Amino acid sequence: MSRKNWLPLTVSTILFALLAGGPSAQLTKPIGKLDPVKWTLVVEPAKTVTGGHLLGRLTATIEEGWRLYAPTTPAGGPIPTKLEIVDNEAVASWTAYQTEPETKFDPNFNLESQSYSGKTTFLFNIELDRKIQAGVFHIESTARYNACNDRLCLPPVKRSANAIFQIVTETTAATPIIIPADYSEIKPSEITNASEDSSLNKSTASSQQEGFLGFAAVAFGFGILAVFTPCVFPMIPITLSYFIATGSGSQSQSLRQAATFCVGVIVFFTGIGATVSAVLGPFGISQMGSNPWVNLFIALVFMTFGASLLGAFEITVPSSALTFLNRVSNRGDMLGTLVMGLVFALSSFACIGPFMGTLLAGSIKGNLTWPVLGMMIFSMGLVLPFFFLTLFPVYLSRLPKSGNWLIHTKVTIGFLILAISVKYLSNVDQLYQWFLLTRERVLAIWIVLLAMAGLYLLGTLRIAGNKASPVGYTRLAFGILILVLAISLIPGMIGNKLGELEVYIPPPEYSHLREYTSREPSDTNRWIKNDYNRALQLARQENKAVLVSFTGYTCTNCHWMKINMFTKPELAKVLDTLILVELYTDGIDEVSQANQSMQLERFQTVAIPYYVIIGSDDNILAEFPGRTRDVKEFHEFLNAGRS
Repeated sequence: MSRKNWLPLTVSTILFALLAGGPSAQLTKPIGKLDPVKWTLVVEPAKTVTGGHLLGRLTATIEEGWRLYAPTTPAGGPIPTKLEIVDNEAVASWTAYQTEPETKFDPNFNLESQSYSGKTTFLFNIELDRKIQAGVFHIESTARYNACNDRLCLPPVKRSANAIFQIVTETTAATPIIIPADYSEIKPSEITNASEDSSLNKSTASSQQEGFLGFAAVAFGFGILAVFTPCVFPMIPITLSYFIATGSGSQSQSLRQAATFCVGVIVFFTGIGATVSAVLGPFGISQMGSNPWVNLFIALVFMTFGASLLGAFEITVPSSALTFLNRVSNRGDMLGTLVMGLVFALSSFACIGPFMGTLLAGSIKGNLTWPVLGMMIFSMGLVLPFFFLTLFPVYLSRLPKSGNWLIHTKVTIGFLILAISVKYLSNVDQLYQWFLLTRERVLAIWIVLLAMAGLYLLGTLRIAGNKASPVGYTRLAFGILILVLAISLIPGMIGNKLGELEVYIPPPEYSHLREYTSREPSDTNRWIKNDYNRALQLARQENKAVLVSFTGYTCTNCHWMKINMFTKPELAKVLDTLILVELYTDGIDEVSQANQSMQLERFQTVAIPYYVIIGSDDNILAEFPGRTRDVKEFHEFLNAGRS
């Protein structure tokens, strides 16, 4: 492949990263009720003797489309149902039984799960205390369970059911309890050790999986892209020569050397991801995205890397550390090759750092494993060419020579990294509501940075220290493409929509010019902001339902829904029948904290976006977590609130 073909790959991958969406809590089925399972308890016989036995029938009636998971559900999947008889003076011991659950693939957890649907009955063989006197007694059973449908898992809840029985003083023997043959005993460990490792605030597990797949694709793409930077690309022939030399001409030995080298690189970067997870913790990972200080830190890191890539200064690892590791790596054995991988990772940090920073910043939108897996996948993409070319050395001679194209790639990435940093600075501004980095100012900065990148590729703009070089056809084409992208942002400064880019820039109402430029003022002005009581009062006055949008200043999917879904013409009629209110939950003020507390207490989640239709009597009619592109299904959800 000629060197001209590497530049489009580089630029297009970076642009894809800028446009790619983050993880979303998508759900396309509205929720009518928060508890789709009803429990009843019946004990037989109604009268028994001291020391006798009771047969308890605990029946779960499950709404259509929902399921709960069997007590014997294997670990690593959904939460098993936990059944208990509450301690009682009349009860000496008890044993629980279940029928054979349905085993099938569960899309929420991507594994085979054991579940029940429709109606199912669990049995208890309850032995009564021999010392208890005659009388009427109350017995209570509890079930802690996780109800799911094909798109959603509700937070685990604990419900109880009650029954009454009587102990009499008759001298006749107690009636024996017979457990049907199709029931099997639930072992005590299966009853008491139900997994608690569930994310209570996820709107759906499947959406996390979908979000991670996109994140993983970007991570791997970044790894491949990082190969074509000035710190990495020239190392390919040098490193492969080392493998061949230490392998004494043996292909298998060279492959072992290459594999060991790759392991060293992967261990280094995975360790960085594990450190981030350990520092932030399981809850910090998901909540850091709306923290202004975290956003400011990320912006400063990106600005530092961007300036470095543009040649302002060079980020280096202390020479003493590299000297020590180089001595160890020169041993020629497997340990030396492993350390050589660490040396390579450290020495290439100046060019790889911006990609790492972007991935780690994106990983805080996921869960605890995202930083670790993200860096592992990134490093696998980074070392793939090394291993491939060791396996097929004939292709080594076809690699393009190092030259000016590497410098052009580096500088172009620098401009784009600076553009990304502005997005995080804008997050800080929106969280504090300063109105400094408004919509038009963010777009203006982006336009300038993209224009500079385009002019640089066209040879019009020169960077200090870079020598002039001929502009080839590919470089010319991508320079023009970036300039066209810059020009296409201009309409957004005067109130026009920018489609998918809307999720990365402040909304139209976050603008000093909004009163003069908005082409659809009613779309913005009819949303009541952070005042649920006022919205409910209007709903009662006008006999309408309330559409509550739990949203966030930094929530990209929230911005997308408001710009691209709520403005659909086919939704206009049904939206006119609702009172619209936005409750921001990620701000730093007391109002945002109160909104988040309300969402958590009433809906057992803090995921955003989260849409709820509430009647004028303050009763919940329907819920819709997350983003969707399906207008029809969102229209059906909105229809649930029409009065």
